[in-house]
Formats: sequence, structure tokens, C-alpha cells
Amino acid sequence: MPEDKKENRKPQENSKDVPRKVKFEIYGEEMIEKKVKSSGNSGRVYLPPNWVGHNVKIIRID
Repeated sequence: MPEDKKENRKPQENSKDVPRKVKFEIYGEEMIEKKVKSSGNSGRVYLPPNWVGHNVKIIRID
């Protein structure tokens, strides 16, 4: 099949209804598990002040 045809394929409509979990393998220094709290039109997670200036990755687990 030509490349341009492959890119135009639409995913199955019901595939977005099926919850999928993926596995992440992460190496790091510390981990904190917290609940996201409402903050205006967004969500917020407070982290320790000694984490300021460091890179973090957030993964939604449920």
C-alpha cells in the first residue's frame, strides 16, 4: 500500500472506548504518590520545595 494511503487510515471508532494501560520503566531519585487537587480550570500537585528547578515526570495511574 502506498505511504500516503497508510497515513490517512482512521482508527477504529470503538478503540477509544477501550481503556488501555501501558507500562513505563523510569529511573529516578525519588517518588511521591499524591492526589491531584482542583485549581481553577486545572489540576495541581504540590511537590517538596527541594524539587524546585529539577525535572519531573508525571504519570496518571488511574
